[in-house]
Amino acid sequence: MKSKYDTILLGHGSGGKLSHDLISDLFTKHFDNDILRQQADSAVLETGTTHLAYTTDSFVVDPIFFPGGDIGKLAIAGTVNDLAVSGALPLYLSVGFIIEEGLPFSDLEQVVLSMAEEARKAGVKIVTGDTKVVDRGKCDKLFINTSGIGALDKQNVPISSGKNIKAGDKIIINGSIGDHGMAVMAARNELNITADITSDCACLNGLIKSALDAGAQIRFMRDATRGGLGTVISELVKGKNYGIRLAEDRLVVNDGVRGMCELLGFDPIYVANEGKVVMVVAKEDADHVVEILKEHPAGAQSAIIGEITNDHQGSAWLETLVGGKRIIEMLSGQQLPRIC
Repeated sequence: MKSKYDTILLGHGSGGKLSHDLISDLFTKHFDNDILRQQADSAVLETGTTHLAYTTDSFVVDPIFFPGGDIGKLAIAGTVNDLAVSGALPLYLSVGFIIEEGLPFSDLEQVVLSMAEEARKAGVKIVTGDTKVVDRGKCDKLFINTSGIGALDKQNVPISSGKNIKAGDKIIINGSIGDHGMAVMAARNELNITADITSDCACLNGLIKSALDAGAQIRFMRDATRGGLGTVISELVKGKNYGIRLAEDRLVVNDGVRGMCELLGFDPIYVANEGKVVMVVAKEDADHVVEILKEHPAGAQSAIIGEITNDHQGSAWLETLVGGKRIIEMLSGQQLPRIC
């Protein structure tokens, strides 16, 4: 592959267009196989009559402690959620630590305790791992890699691909957007910003299981992490024979997040979340799913925010508060460095 970039940019890790291009044009090209080609949050593996979901993720957040969580809680929640949005029941995790020489032992212990508590609450077991220590300056305090395995019922296999999506389906999200990205930004000492914002970092497997157990026709799920809601919607509709319409007046943006986004020039729909699932649900089941989600602490603000349409095929549109429309494109460039 001949890239138009001579070097890797921070934007290649943003979760937006540069990340998408890097994955498609380099990694998927050379590692190509039928499973990887799906490019879902978790690989769906078939072993005889059993289906498994398998995922891996790395966490390099700066700072490692932030309002509402830390790098350890984030690592567990991120991996559990990648399994859960594939329709799987998360079961087992691995954990790899890359530790910078000089990290206070008390900080490492706090992170480990946080991971143990989050795994306990999510009902998953950490069953294997690895530890490396590198010289000062060769790592920023602490990097964590986690992988996860979950059991996947055959009826849920199509969820990760979204192949059953059709016009009329409704789009649901379980609450406010942008909380994690702005909480991490506010925690950075160099910005000298004080804001009452807490990360939404949380494991969503319990919330998602409640909707699946209700027998609702859930066509697709994805957690809106790097690149935010906007990038999830853009990836979902790209190259499809349907369009997506979102309503801005249905999106919940907390006051602190909105104010900080205005101050820094960010668009909330592209700001990272770590406790939000985007669902595409059959029209006839959508209201019931929202009711179910609202019964869970992580879904109190759940709402239908849009729908799948026959219009604007291959494109997503946002109906704005002032009555206009604007296209939702994949995040371009770098908006938020080191938020997960």
